[in-house]
Amino acid sequence: MIAVPETFVRSTVEREGERGAEWIAQLPDTVDELLDRWDCVPDGAVTHGGVGLIVPVLRRAAEATAVLKVSFPHPGNVHEPDAFAAWGGRGAVQLYERDDDRFAMLLERAGTRTLAEVEAGDEDVIVGVAARLSRRLAVPAPTGQTRLPQLRERTGAWEEELRTDASEVEHELPQRVLDAALATLRELGPDQPDVLVHGDLHARNILVADREPWLAVDPKGCVGDPAYDGGTLLKSRALALLEAPDLGRAVRRALDVFAEAAELDRERVSRWAQFHAVQAAFHGRRHGFRMARGGARLDWIIRFADELACLLTQPPQYRR
Repeated sequence: MIAVPETFVRSTVEREGERGAEWIAQLPDTVDELLDRWDCVPDGAVTHGGVGLIVPVLRRAAEATAVLKVSFPHPGNVHEPDAFAAWGGRGAVQLYERDDDRFAMLLERAGTRTLAEVEAGDEDVIVGVAARLSRRLAVPAPTGQTRLPQLRERTGAWEEELRTDASEVEHELPQRVLDAALATLRELGPDQPDVLVHGDLHARNILVADREPWLAVDPKGCVGDPAYDGGTLLKSRALALLEAPDLGRAVRRALDVFAEAAELDRERVSRWAQFHAVQAAFHGRRHGFRMARGGARLDWIIRFADELACLLTQPPQYRR
């Protein structure tokens, strides 16, 4: 029986309460049942992400390595296997088996190092690799009984949330910045293609691999504008960009590199990035961030989110 890492136990219970504690208590038995069903044996140290336990395994029948991933049941995890199935190993790890009731998958084993670790300090490489993967992952959305989440159907709720935050949360964002984010939702929100996108693209969700140099993991499996993933990536790289001598130039460079490598319209990428920055500024004020729940560090990150949102709100001729 596997041992669940204490850090995963603690974070799950803190986040999910009694339901999380009950799920954790059943997790070793769940893993044993899945290992038996899929004819696997443990093969390495158990690790975890934010919501999923990762068990390296050997597949007896195939005489090959894999990983067993079991995630806490959450709406955001429902369509992860659907995305992997649609990609079929194209730019992402391969899906071997799935148990949707248990939020479990048997997946191709990639490396343990992320794009952020391997290419630390080289923003052009990080952004370029992520952009090229984003382009490859942008395939026609699967049809049939499985209906993946549509980003266009979320924009109304996002607009209402931003308006509520702006009225209820004390903030220093200029009205023009909020108006620009709302305009993106109104103007780009309904006009999105039926394309599968990762939905949470960032450098820690891209692993070094053998079959291909890099493979994506942990997708949300959404349908919509591939430029949306450019926004999620830029938001995730924000603190790294802050180390640049000229923040404005670094942000413009990241937008240029991503749009060119992903073969996307730069202005759409910029507008989604601005929306993500505004959304993050309010989220931080309400809930904090994983790296800072309070105190001076949280205040510093929020001020930076504000700065990034303002920078991305400048007219296009000044952002280039």
